[in-house]
Amino acid sequence: MSFKDDIDLESRKLEHIDIVLSENPVYRNSTWLEYVIPVHSSLPEASLEDVDLSIELFGRRFSYPILIDSMTGGGEGTEKINRFLGEAAYKYNIPISCGSQKAILKDPNTISTFKVIREVGRDLFLIGNIGGQDLRVDPIGIAERLVSSIDADAIAIHLNPLQELIQPGGERDFSGVLEAIREVAKGLGIPVIVKETGAGISREVAKMLEYAGVSAINISGSGGTSWSAVEAIRNERRGDDVMAEVGRLFWNWGIPTAAALIETVSSVDIPVIASGGIRNGVDVVKSLMLGADLVGMASPFLKHLSMGVDDLYRFIDKLVLEMKIASLLTGSISIDDLRKAPKVILGPLKDWIVQRGVDIGDIG
Repeated sequence: MSFKDDIDLESRKLEHIDIVLSENPVYRNSTWLEYVIPVHSSLPEASLEDVDLSIELFGRRFSYPILIDSMTGGGEGTEKINRFLGEAAYKYNIPISCGSQKAILKDPNTISTFKVIREVGRDLFLIGNIGGQDLRVDPIGIAERLVSSIDADAIAIHLNPLQELIQPGGERDFSGVLEAIREVAKGLGIPVIVKETGAGISREVAKMLEYAGVSAINISGSGGTSWSAVEAIRNERRGDDVMAEVGRLFWNWGIPTAAALIETVSSVDIPVIASGGIRNGVDVVKSLMLGADLVGMASPFLKHLSMGVDDLYRFIDKLVLEMKIASLLTGSISIDDLRKAPKVILGPLKDWIVQRGVDIGDIG
């Protein structure tokens, strides 16, 4: 099964998928997770079968601390992607977040491309998704409409000023977004997650979001897909050389994932989701050691699915095995154990922690 052959380049959603699959628009800077070194345990005194990485969050118990993060929906051809991803989330008992539901506000006929995830199973934990700037006209009304359209268990409000500023026809005014988030967090009645889209969350923003009453923060740091790069490529395809050059200038703009995770975990007392360039089970375990409650991935799932459902499941099975092996090699058989497992932080990540005045005792 290949999605590339079906791409309609007139659709922004499908063009995004095409670019992610074919152009490799990733940060040239790393996540900085390579500077987190778990201290190896030669005497784990446990079996691999003893490792249980299940976690309770949002009133649900998930088998693994993995989130299939926001990807797509709203365009022709995205329905089958969401259906297969939803089936994977259901099979492995992990949460899934749909792509931005903004399309529903413009065309209710696109609901089916998102709702197909819910149709996989009522027990599936499904997270809706909308941009903060898109809520400002009627925060509660819009959020309730989008949640009810797919019977979502939670909603993610995404922050993407960098992408919008580079995107053709994107938003230029972000005033009032925090107040909209505050209204939704106060009045919606289900978990409200605020997430970045690849440029990271700072401790200053994290504290603002916690004070606004959100349920969790997805830091989505730099190191994975660069949405500035995606939009730069789109601008190139349209012949807008100026905005293509601007997009390339900001290709690597953002806070590396490990730094954003440390800043946020050390600053708030609400659940934190790590994402942004997470590619394997060791990355997941390092993120958990730094205090993450869930770890999100997007493009790895999409890329493996583009090669077939069997390849997607093989990737998830391998991911779980890698997580369990890495956990056992730190002497840990649970996420609580990983929080306490020793680690060493080196290089620019250590410099960042020092310069930003982060208390190392608040990490993990």
